[in-house]
Parts: sequence; structure tokens; C-alpha cells
Amino acid sequence: MGSTMLRPLGRTGFLSFPIGFGGYRIAEGNAVHETALRSYLDRGGNLIDTSANYTDGQSERLLGRVIKDYSRDRLILVTKGGYIQGQNMTLAQSRSFPEVVAYADGLWHCIHPEFLETQIRLSAERLQVETIDVYLLHNPEYYLTQIAHHGHIGPADHDEFYRRIREAFRFLENQVRSGKIRWYGISSNNYLLPPSDPTMTSVMRCLAAAREVGDGHHFGVVQLPMNLYETGGALEENNEGRTVLEFCRANGIGVLVNRPLNAFWRNRMIRLADFVKPGSTAPGPQELHSILQPLREHERNFSSRFTDSKEPEVGAAEMLEHIVPQLQSPAHLEQALGPYIIEPIRNWLDTAQKEFGLRPDWSEWQSGFVERVNASFEEIGRYLAAQQQETSDGVRRGLIASGYPGEGETLSQMAVRVLLSLPGLSSALVGMRRPEYVQDQLEVPNRPLVDGIEILRSFSANAASQNA
Repeated sequence: MGSTMLRPLGRTGFLSFPIGFGGYRIAEGNAVHETALRSYLDRGGNLIDTSANYTDGQSERLLGRVIKDYSRDRLILVTKGGYIQGQNMTLAQSRSFPEVVAYADGLWHCIHPEFLETQIRLSAERLQVETIDVYLLHNPEYYLTQIAHHGHIGPADHDEFYRRIREAFRFLENQVRSGKIRWYGISSNNYLLPPSDPTMTSVMRCLAAAREVGDGHHFGVVQLPMNLYETGGALEENNEGRTVLEFCRANGIGVLVNRPLNAFWRNRMIRLADFVKPGSTAPGPQELHSILQPLREHERNFSSRFTDSKEPEVGAAEMLEHIVPQLQSPAHLEQALGPYIIEPIRNWLDTAQKEFGLRPDWSEWQSGFVERVNASFEEIGRYLAAQQQETSDGVRRGLIASGYPGEGETLSQMAVRVLLSLPGLSSALVGMRRPEYVQDQLEVPNRPLVDGIEILRSFSANAASQNA
């Protein structure tokens, strides 16, 4: 893939590949994730986005180990800070940082310079770099949403919010001068909201805060969600009559968009991808039974080997066969895994270890069991995803009705191609945890641009008129 595909990342001087590698759910120690990342870099990708709280630092660790094998000069490394969870929660409870937003149990937030200093240092260590190319404040709107949960947001609250932004920018300018970062910005889910929403984050006011810090400021990048359903960044005129894309384009601000394939719409998540061949019938109970057969046979092997019983004593396959039909998506599976599946299995293994741990064949059986359980989880995730193909087929029909040209593309390619056709968009960050996802997405920049604004406008109007 040639350099002609690269796009300016605002006025930063960086040239970014139009598809960025989203590091949200990747983790050190996962060989598939590493293979996908290396495939992206080997095929010409150069922009990697992560955050301190993605898999509690493990995303940064994987990236740091892999990028050592590539020319640092050709990569654009973006990371973020602000969340207080996991390891950061332990740190915050021992340090008492100022201006912490205690949003919920186990979820705090902070953009005070004292906290940001620790985050930049720790991120650089995990990434194994001296300088971070782009450092973003990660969802600072938690300050506003917490106030909204407890009452009315007034002008004074907005003034305080942008004061905190300004002071964070002042600190980040010092980090630029000391060589710790090159550019900075904000990742906010609320950039796309209408001005009538009191929790809206204004790019215009963020830029004004940067200009208050100094004319030579390094506020150069924003990030926000954008997809076929969440179109505010492209269509909502919330910066004195201009959209986020229009305002940023006029002011030399690079725009990264996340969630291009995960749309939150009317209290549900729509995955903008194909799961089986378009128009195919979703797999049913017989397919689920087949998926679980290797695990079921291994459990019967336990019963005959250790208990002389004809029935499996563990029952993990039976448990999954009962629970999975009640789940609607892979996201629901992830929610159910811990309390309803993994915890009972772990408790059973602990009990069995005490009883059979000294037997020479126990370790072999246990390893095989864990391997088959994990394989079942992977296959069940795909099984549940395939149940959503009817929705995907509807999205494809809606895109074509909205003026999308051509055939023969996957839905994920179509959805991202629309975004890449929007003027002012620097890069779409796609979660590509598997090599086949990389192959699918890196074909998109080779295709001609479409009329992205008009397609989004038409698709949004049609979606709003339906119970999508």
C-alpha cells in the first residue's frame, strides 16, 4: 500500500493511514492479537490507538513489545489517560489526587496534572518509548455527566469544566517542551451531541482553552464515535453552525473516529458487519449442540475415568447449551461468562483438584478440559454473532437505498468506506483483533470514495423513521 493513501493528521505534520489499529480489547499474551497487529503494520498501516485503561495496561504492553520491531519514525502512536480503574484505582487510593470525579464504584476519573503526570510516565514505560506522538484526555466529560446525574448543569459547571481542560492543556504543553509527548487532544463521546444537550463537549471551546494557554499550542487531535447511526460528528452543527468535521478541518485539527462498526442505537448495539453469508439462515440448536460436542465428550471421559459414572459430572456443556439460547449477542455472552459459567467451572475444578490432583492422569484431563472450554467460548461467540445477520442484511439494504454504489463488499467494508469519504476525517479506528479483520479492512482504502455526507444523511433519516 503506497504513501499516496496517507492523510494529514490535522496540522501535526503526521501523515496517517486512513484505517487505524484500535487497541481497545487487545492484550499482551494473546498470540492472535499480536499476529493481527503485525499484519496491520506489515501491510502499511501506521496509526495505532490505545489507552492506559484498555485491558488495564495490557494493550499498551503488547503494542510496546511489537512496535520495537518496526521503524519508529513511520508510526503514529496515540494513547490516552483519565480513567481510574484497575491498577490506577490502587494508585489513586494511595495518592489522593486532586479533582477526582468519583463517578461510580470502581470507576473514577481525573485530568488533573498530578494524575496526568503519572499516566504519561506509566504509558511511556509500557509502550517502551521516550516520546508519545499524540496524548489524548480520555472522556473528560465524566465531570459533566456526573453533575447531570445529580441535578441541573449550569453555565458555572461548563466554565469549571473548560477551566480543568485549560489547566490540563497547560500541563501537556510542558510535557511537549520536555519531549514526553508531541501533540495532545481530547477523546470525547460527547463531541457529537447537539448544543441542547448540557453534557455536550465543544471542540470550539476546547480550542479556545488551548489558545488561552498560548498561541503556539499543540492541541491538534480529537477523537469521537462515528458510524452509520451515530452521525453527529458529520451532521450535527454544534460549533457555531459547523459540524465537528467542518470545524476541525477549518482549524487544522486531526479527527480520529472510533466505534465505526459498533453503533449504539435506541438502547442497543448494532454490529455493522457480516457474520455469515448475507441472506443466510442463522444457525440453530443443532449447530449449537455440535459446537459443544467436543466438550461434552471430554466430560464423559472424565466421568468414565474418574467416577465410573455414565453421565458427565461437570456439566459445562449442558450448562452452556441451556444458557446460550437466552443470550442475544457476543456482548451478552461476555456479561454472562463470569458469574454464570466461569465461576461455577472454577469452583468445580478447585474441588476436583483436591480429590484427584495426585492422580497422574488428572493434569492431562484438566488441560484438555480448559482447552475445550475456551474453544467452545470462541465458537459460541461466532454462533451468537451469526444470529444478527438478519439485522446486517437490513443495514445493507438501507445503505443501498441511501445511494451506496456497488456490490460485492462486506458490510464492514461498506460502513467504513462511507466514513473514509467524509471530508476532514483523518483515520477510522477499527478493532482488528484477528488477522482476517485486518485483511477485510485494509482493502477499503483501495476503493473510490463515495458521497459520504449524502449517504449518511439519507441513511440517518431512514433509520430515524423506522424502528431500526
